[in-house]
Amino acid sequence: MLRATLTPHCVASMTLMTIGYEGADIHTFTTVLKVNNVTTLIDVRELPLSRKKNFSKSALAAAMEGSRISYLHLRALGCPREIRNDYHADGNWRLYSKRFNAYLGTQVDALDELQSICRLQNCCLVCFEADYRRCHRSLVTAALTRTCHVKVEHLTVRRPDPVEGPGLAVA
Repeated sequence: MLRATLTPHCVASMTLMTIGYEGADIHTFTTVLKVNNVTTLIDVRELPLSRKKNFSKSALAAAMEGSRISYLHLRALGCPREIRNDYHADGNWRLYSKRFNAYLGTQVDALDELQSICRLQNCCLVCFEADYRRCHRSLVTAALTRTCHVKVEHLTVRRPDPVEGPGLAVA
């Protein structure tokens, strides 16, 4: 379980944002971060690799640097491979959440670090999944809200559908 030492750092209210890059291009992704005044992007993927152009660790860090947004990888807040692979195989979100929360309970130092950074910066957690409700980043933010007053905002990256326009809808 989370250490009681998290609470004293929570004197003031803070906001923590999250975002998934699924379906995004780097320009749109970066624009959403800038519009929301993100100053630090915190990558919570265990392995920050991506088949999607510009979203692997070094390319993403370079894109953030070019946008004047700090980049930090907190591997300890990523989902361990075994838990992730089991979820991909069985699709059982309840079991995944239970196992990841148990793991997260052992990552107190990483949660302390996240909390400390969020007190000083406008932070946003990043992972792949567009739907935060099916991403471990929602479990990370929930862990913080149990010990600290944190306002959580889940950002989305939505590119306009090329066949939609004023007065047009895709059926």
